[in-house]
Amino acid sequence: MKVRLVEIERRERPYRMRMPFRFGVTTATGGRQAIVRARVRLEDGSEAVGWSAEALGAKWFDKNLALRDEDNHHQLRRALELACEAYLDAGFDTPFGHFAARYPQHMAACEAEGLNALIASYGQSLVDRALLDALCRGLGIPFRRAVAENHVGLAPTPIAPELAAADFAPLLRPAPLPAKIAVRHTVGLVDPILSSEIGPQDRIGDGLPESLEEVVAFYGNRFFKLKIAGDEAADIERLERIAAVLDRAAEPYAVTLDGNEQYSDAGAIAAFYAHLAERPALRRLCASILYVEQPINRALALSTPIDALARRIPVIIDESDGALSAFPRARALGYTGVSSKACKGIWKAMLNLARAARWSAGDGPAYFMSAEDLTCEPGICLQQDLALVTLLGLTHVERNAHHFIDGFGGRSQAEARRFLAAHPDLYHEQDGHIRLRIAKGDISIGSLDAPGFGTSVDPDFAAAEPMPKAAWPMAAAAAK
Repeated sequence: MKVRLVEIERRERPYRMRMPFRFGVTTATGGRQAIVRARVRLEDGSEAVGWSAEALGAKWFDKNLALRDEDNHHQLRRALELACEAYLDAGFDTPFGHFAARYPQHMAACEAEGLNALIASYGQSLVDRALLDALCRGLGIPFRRAVAENHVGLAPTPIAPELAAADFAPLLRPAPLPAKIAVRHTVGLVDPILSSEIGPQDRIGDGLPESLEEVVAFYGNRFFKLKIAGDEAADIERLERIAAVLDRAAEPYAVTLDGNEQYSDAGAIAAFYAHLAERPALRRLCASILYVEQPINRALALSTPIDALARRIPVIIDESDGALSAFPRARALGYTGVSSKACKGIWKAMLNLARAARWSAGDGPAYFMSAEDLTCEPGICLQQDLALVTLLGLTHVERNAHHFIDGFGGRSQAEARRFLAAHPDLYHEQDGHIRLRIAKGDISIGSLDAPGFGTSVDPDFAAAEPMPKAAWPMAAAAAK
């Protein structure tokens, strides 16, 4: 089904975090979320409105410490501006057709302005999601059905030439939406592990868990994502404290290790992993590791073989997954996986799933996708990402916004209650707050099968601030 973008509006809102979150090179205590409203015209002349939302993530898309968080925000705003311009200049096309046709020129336009491929993907993804949501709402059908009946126009494309003869049938015939998906809890680098580590004066006291020990008891998680910082002695000591908590469970648990680009080379992370395996206190935790995520800086990751580690454990790319060519390049170096994040592109995720399925059909290793998170707050952002990862067939997903941001993060009670009414399996009211409902480590997602891309509910757009025009180009000194 072809649509044309008629109008697009951009707004944003601030949020505060209930506790600091340390990842990679920064510790976050708050941020801003972008919200996009797209009005499209369908081929029959009718019009529909669709939405997307995503955190303006500082120090992840570009980790240059010379840049302020506000500089990172302007980078992402500029990528979104360029994507909006490209789509508004286009005529009618399918949602996937718009992405495929706009991709080369959008990437080139961003590169010409010094914006990396990850930032470029952010801008295009927000437009793609709003466009797709508008189509689904206009047709009155859920996202899953739109894909199954290929109203989205998914087809072989010159921008992914290795898939020219690929079979997209598995994507176009998705299994029924599962009732639940497991939550993989993120343990940040400054998160308290034991409750005894939190002094009475440091307690938040909002009824939500604060230490890992409390998280396990409160939510019942069985999957965990553990951040590591590149300091072997400190990382091992911290992992042993984490293992002491996780090993209390009688039932199996699973973990992933996120290197966040903190290791200098493949040899360093391979040596670190070997040392983990030698520690008696880490025996069960090591046996529970599913994969290691992006251990090497993106500047080197796609030019450095990862075989020394990959022989022991699967390794995936995350921050290196900027351009569409990244996964094939990573495969040649020994990586077998790539993350799905809606902020990096919904169509990229589907193409990467097709690649993984095709490459796994031979006699070599099994290729796979993981579901990661970039502060997916409740509402549009969370639900679109969940709709995507369940379409991809993934059974557990990293989620952290429910732990670091309380509920709907200061948005209006009216908006939160609209989402609660439409998705009572996904949310619940607790201590006067509308929050994500997690039971025995799972979230229930049956209500995502509603007309639209994950929901039919509108956000409170009027309450958000108009997105300022990107301060661009950035000062030359800051951009170095």
